[in-house]
Amino acid sequence: MLPVVWLETALIDLAEITTYIADRNPAAAIKLNCRLQEDAELLGELPAIFRRGPVPGTRQFVSHPNYILIYRVTTVAVEILNVVHSRQQYP
Repeated sequence: MLPVVWLETALIDLAEITTYIADRNPAAAIKLNCRLQEDAELLGELPAIFRRGPVPGTRQFVSHPNYILIYRVTTVAVEILNVVHSRQQYP
């Protein structure tokens, strides 16, 4: 199992998403934040199971119908690069 590391870009994405949702529904924001973090930890177990991303060397995991975890697998860790809305143009 590989450790999962959140890069600063992904942490900023997560904070922005959580803050936006918390302004409207604090309980939903907490629930979504927990779900995204828990799902990210699963990537350490089977990192290659999810589809390849549009950027070479990346993969994407639809953690929630509205949010996608963008990550890459290295020899020592799974790096969470971004958290994007499913309707967002990425990259």
